[in-house]
Amino acid sequence: MKLILILFSWVVLIGSTWLNPGKNNNAKRTKADSSVTQVIDQFSHRFAPDKRTAIFQIDAYRQKNQLILIGKTNLIGAKSFLLERLKNEKLEIVDQIRTLPAIELGEKVWGLVEVSVCNLRYSPRHSGEMASQALMGTPVRILDREDNGWLLIQTPDHYIAWVDRGAITAITTEQLNTWKAKSKVIYTNSFGTVYSESNNSSMPVSDIVAGCVMELKAEKNGYYEVILPDNRIGYVFSKEAELVKNWVNNTTATEDALVNTSKRLMGVPYLWGGTSFKGVDCSGFTKTVYFLNGILLPRDASQQVMVGETIDKSGVWSNLKEGDLLFFGEKREDGSERVVHVGMWIGNNQFIHASDKVRIGSVSASAPSFDEYNVKRYLRAKRILKTGSVVKLKTDSVYPQ
Repeated sequence: MKLILILFSWVVLIGSTWLNPGKNNNAKRTKADSSVTQVIDQFSHRFAPDKRTAIFQIDAYRQKNQLILIGKTNLIGAKSFLLERLKNEKLEIVDQIRTLPAIELGEKVWGLVEVSVCNLRYSPRHSGEMASQALMGTPVRILDREDNGWLLIQTPDHYIAWVDRGAITAITTEQLNTWKAKSKVIYTNSFGTVYSESNNSSMPVSDIVAGCVMELKAEKNGYYEVILPDNRIGYVFSKEAELVKNWVNNTTATEDALVNTSKRLMGVPYLWGGTSFKGVDCSGFTKTVYFLNGILLPRDASQQVMVGETIDKSGVWSNLKEGDLLFFGEKREDGSERVVHVGMWIGNNQFIHASDKVRIGSVSASAPSFDEYNVKRYLRAKRILKTGSVVKLKTDSVYPQ
């Protein structure tokens, strides 16, 4: 019996080797020398310092006289520079790096968000941690696709995350350009509905929130007839929306406008990864406020602190103006900062932020709303208005027309 089992095992081993001829070769691979890995690390730090906005995941292995590179990147130029640099190693370079967008996607490497608010996640599954959100009509770059259909996308603020394929309409570059040339409307009310007919008693086609963008088909009876990104047709109250072209040209981010917009979100629940009226985290809140005033901020607090002009670092509140962003966190022993929270100054020694829900706190110890916890971890305030380090939709429109 033992002899039969041994012979059977030997046949299986030989058979698996014959069916997978590369398996034994892979087993002979060893990690590349530290000199090679250091070069790759240097390129990663140089071209993709923020893993949330760029992909440069490359590993190197030695196999006899070959240097095998595997991984993926969406930075084509950086990959080319790396290959040129590694020629100095005097080894045959085997390039197995996947360049994104993946070739398997074909020509449909762009997409439009087709639901009111789609949830972006750090991993390609519904149970994955939520990273951010994107609103209907947001154009995104499709980078990759999993077998389960989930798409790896990059949003206009360069954030990279996974999204359920049911939330995105995939399109070609030509289709994207055609869509950009169409007249569009942006929903400006906090919450609303796209109706199946031009009356509010008809069946809903979709819910919508402030910031959703739809193609304009016609205007009649006090409604905009709109086409959603997946070609559903519906009707939106014209009093609750505005032509994107007019909105972009007429929206001015003033101190008063920012404060008024921020207060529209009062009481909206805290949602990790949220950037909409359905729920916000701290940086999602400030991002939403600024977006509805024509300015595209980076996604996270640790990214938002990198834009604008530093106004205060010592808690001299008289230096601040409405709309300034306040950053909170901890100072490390080496003098660096770890930013973990952000809010917006609204005057009268008060700031508004998302913590449990969107609410107002005070920096005055005598005020009923005194926020001692955040005052103690205050790091700095930055002024976004009148600086050139942010994307302004008026000059860099995400939604032409």
